[in-house]
Amino acid sequence: MDGNGLPDEGFDEGGFDGDLLEEDLRQAAEVLDPVPTELRQLALEAYALHDLDARIAELTFDSLVDALPVRGVPDAPRMLTFRAGELSVDVEVTEEGLIGQVLPPQSARIEVLGGPQTARPVAVDTLGRFTSDQPPTGPFALRLRTGGEVVVTEWLRA
Repeated sequence: MDGNGLPDEGFDEGGFDGDLLEEDLRQAAEVLDPVPTELRQLALEAYALHDLDARIAELTFDSLVDALPVRGVPDAPRMLTFRAGELSVDVEVTEEGLIGQVLPPQSARIEVLGGPQTARPVAVDTLGRFTSDQPPTGPFALRLRTGGEVVVTEWLRA
């Protein structure tokens, strides 16, 4: 008898094939509960965009959540603030595009990320200001390159 009160007979560890069992379970899961194609694609895109050396800029302000509505302004632009250490990025999301500023002001290269092949570069002036005339149409993030540092914002839906 084993510790569970079951007979030891008939269970031979030498004849047990864990790899075969795992493959059978994978095939059963694929048939009974398949991973949606869209989810698989999003997972691949997210992995393709990762930067191992990048710092993540945390969302510290989102006007959709943190601001009081202004009476008489039904379509106010969305205001976002991201922070990574001493670096912060203020972004205004409008129907016309993005307007923002890197603080403290510094030269930087910014890319608007929307998928693995849709990194759009955005020019930054000497005061850290930038604009993009293409509004994000789905999930997006910003990748900033300042000197030797790479900072990526959290992903948000437009």
